[in-house]
Amino acid sequence: MTGPAQLPFNALNAALKAAGEATRLRVLVLLAEAELTVSDLKQILRQSQPRISRHLRLLVEAGLIERFREGSWAFFRLAERGDSAELAHALIARLDPADPVIARDRERLSAVRQARAAAAQEYFRAHAAEWDRIRKLHVADSAVESAITDALAERPFRALLDLGTGTGRMLELFGPKVERGLGIDLSLDMLSLARARIERAGLKNCSVRQGDIYDLALPATSFDAVVIHQVLHFLDDGARAIREAARVLEPGGRLLVVDFAPHDLEFLREEHAHRRLGFAPETVTQWMTSAGLEVTMHRSLTPEPGSERKIAVSLWLGRDRRAAKSTLREVA
Repeated sequence: MTGPAQLPFNALNAALKAAGEATRLRVLVLLAEAELTVSDLKQILRQSQPRISRHLRLLVEAGLIERFREGSWAFFRLAERGDSAELAHALIARLDPADPVIARDRERLSAVRQARAAAAQEYFRAHAAEWDRIRKLHVADSAVESAITDALAERPFRALLDLGTGTGRMLELFGPKVERGLGIDLSLDMLSLARARIERAGLKNCSVRQGDIYDLALPATSFDAVVIHQVLHFLDDGARAIREAARVLEPGGRLLVVDFAPHDLEFLREEHAHRRLGFAPETVTQWMTSAGLEVTMHRSLTPEPGSERKIAVSLWLGRDRRAAKSTLREVA
């Protein structure tokens, strides 16, 4: 039976010193619940920004929490990996959740989350019309999501990376089934929507980050499933994005690409920044193959006869070649 992780004396001493202060222990509990900014923590803890920043710096240096920058903002979250992260989780597990100090902090956290969700919802309302217009052009979302679920149903996966996460729908869809979910997007507005969505769904195992799809600040072989859902048509270099996604796959990991089939709706390029008007099956297949993946499935979802929808949606599934090979299957 595996025991708890063992830390060198200096590392354990530093971690215990960092956690062994009232405010910093409260911070650890809060960051186990949600990603928060200095401003969020200032509202919850009722302390000055310089003081909170100093506490956060000590916790980061001890490896108990992690810091992620998004534009001019910095988000903090309980560390997910490493021996110090394990220690942080163990300390929090020993706390009584009904303790008055903890309960009060969680009430204030709830108020901060509600304000964040309201702001995200307002942004969504302001842009809903343009999103709805595009959604009405292609195969229904329910059919696409069903196909996505089927494509990855062959075997379970533990760690999911959603590139171009947008509103975070893929994290919401798969979050309950994975140990860890991470969404990457360049847009701060979209990240606000995604963060509100996963918080509303209670997905503490999922988080989002601002990042560059061409240059992920992630180590190789980090995820056993990666999804690129309706993103490639915005990009100048889809092949490069797929190569970077393949880099972070674990041996035998899978990459699922979902995007439009070829179409001629030029206004999407002019009004909605679409770089590509869909992709032929062989295009994405070649990109995956060049990235060292074995394409195990291509599927095309066509609009129902008689519907006003005009755009088919395609799915490609690629597997890291360090696993046993499988046979390509085409589904019309």
